[in-house]
Amino acid sequence: MRNCKRFFAALLASMMMFSVVACSSSEPEEKEPAAQTSGDVGSEDTGDEKAEIKTMDAAELQKIEDDKDKKEECLVIDVRSEEEYKEGHVKFAINMPIDTFADNLSSIEEWKDRAVITVCNTGKKSGEAADILVENGFTDVTNAEGVKDGVYNLVTWGNIRADELQKAGDAGDVAIVDLRDAKDYEAGHFKNAINADPEKMGDVEKSLPSDKGAKIITHCYSGNKSAVAAQALVEMGYTNVYNCLDGAKEVEYIFAK
Repeated sequence: MRNCKRFFAALLASMMMFSVVACSSSEPEEKEPAAQTSGDVGSEDTGDEKAEIKTMDAAELQKIEDDKDKKEECLVIDVRSEEEYKEGHVKFAINMPIDTFADNLSSIEEWKDRAVITVCNTGKKSGEAADILVENGFTDVTNAEGVKDGVYNLVTWGNIRADELQKAGDAGDVAIVDLRDAKDYEAGHFKNAINADPEKMGDVEKSLPSDKGAKIITHCYSGNKSAVAAQALVEMGYTNVYNCLDGAKEVEYIFAK
């Protein structure tokens, strides 16, 4: 009888142990959380990566400015003050002072996916402007060597865009020199515009303002002949001369005639 009791006690213990093991094995296995990757929530790739800002030395930019075709492929922006710009700037650069640069980006919106080059005295302010451009989605931005650090052929006449020329042409209160062929001038030109040959600016001097400080705008087909005329006007003593970069082959202007 004693042996029988021992047998049942051993059997009961075995059954209890089997039950504990069975319950343990039936519990779901707890998995460790997967390591987060760059594509996971909280670190997702938005696809809005900023463009890398490139750099350019003075010799390279000057080479572009001297090439009538290559200069058409980029927009050069001088971010210094208007006063510094007028003292001398890279040949085909427009002026967008850094203080108001971010507020005027809409004026160059069409250059968002084209080459834009910024320049200043030392590269610092133009670097700030380059940062603003890429922050706002510009994809091809280069910060050039400053005009005080590199060797440039600087000019003192300014450069403007098509909208400013059109406004001046509509108002008719600014002297405009049209350097296109005579036949195109006769077919249509801005109010009060005179026609001239860029190589013979002396021939039209009598038709120009007597006031050497009066504003004069030059324009042509692509901004090249008008640049030659702008330089000639400066050499004639005019101090408020502007060349329009956007030529009649690139923009459909609304002429008075």
